[in-house]
Amino acid sequence: MQAADVTKPTRKPTNLSLDSALLKEAKALGINVSRSAEAGIAEAVKRHKQEKWLKENARALASSNAYVEANGLPLARHRQF
Repeated sequence: MQAADVTKPTRKPTNLSLDSALLKEAKALGINVSRSAEAGIAEAVKRHKQEKWLKENARALASSNAYVEANGLPLARHRQF
């Protein structure tokens, strides 16, 4: 049997405007600027999605927290710790 093919993400050439001194220093240090930029953008997207989810679900979270404060944890009597 052959191993399942792992598909690589499609890469798209993109123009970015970066601080020239920072770019020069990164290249001198052997940093892969494209991969570093991609990692930074991925982290920003992740953070934005988390913040958006928390905003969209704030009422449900507050309601759940209020319930637990008033009634304790559901099924707490079954905890073994």
